[in-house]
Amino acid sequence: MSRYQNVELSAPRYEIAGLRYLTFRSEALGRRGDVTLFIPPGCESESGLPAVLLLHGVYNSHWAWSMQGGAHTTALAMIEQGEIDPIVLIMPSDGLWGDGSGYLPHSSGDSEKWVMEDVVGCCSEVVPCLSQHSRLFIAGQSMGGHAALRLGSKYASLVAGFSAHSSVTELKHLLPFVQEPLSAYGEVAKSIESLPLYWLKKNCAILPGFRFDCGTHDELIQANRELHRSLEEAGISHVYEEFEGTHDWEYWREHIADSLRFFNSI
Repeated sequence: MSRYQNVELSAPRYEIAGLRYLTFRSEALGRRGDVTLFIPPGCESESGLPAVLLLHGVYNSHWAWSMQGGAHTTALAMIEQGEIDPIVLIMPSDGLWGDGSGYLPHSSGDSEKWVMEDVVGCCSEVVPCLSQHSRLFIAGQSMGGHAALRLGSKYASLVAGFSAHSSVTELKHLLPFVQEPLSAYGEVAKSIESLPLYWLKKNCAILPGFRFDCGTHDELIQANRELHRSLEEAGISHVYEEFEGTHDWEYWREHIADSLRFFNSI
């Protein structure tokens, strides 16, 4: 019997470009949560396809990677061209705490457990072509990039690979973008456990393949370069790339393809 309550999955007859929508009650949030899904057309009868947990940045919600980033159209084109194998995109909200939850535990709802336990668990049960044995990848941009690096390394034994774009590498870098003070983010935000580098070092022996990139005109470029240097000094294998661009959807629309290629190569 499913542990998830009040599950509503949109009907396939109304899907457009492989997009489906999921709403269910989350134990971690204590309320309903929303997920946008991309299921490759013609793949619903397959079982155990790999999935990408695709995380958004501040101000946004579950629809951002599809309706701002066009991630589903990029994935569909790459699948049709034979560049990548069929893959499911799981695009949840961040829990909708403040201007951006940081995908952290909060007193009003645990956004980390929401994405890593409830979203992943419910999707593996109710989404056609996924199963408990589907390989899981994580990717994200900005605040979602921070989460991809942090959660990908924290849950390294459960994740097949992760990739981040224009990442917030420390939570203090969120402050120019959000109204909430850092003190409102809870106990984890005040500790070293909020740092992706902490988990990357702690779990270095079991890390899957991972990469991250940043635009050369992005205000977060120096922080990303610093993370790259710290990983090199620690001898932690990774891929780091820089491309022309800034902190915007034009950049992320283009470079989500790099994440999908990377995951396909693993």
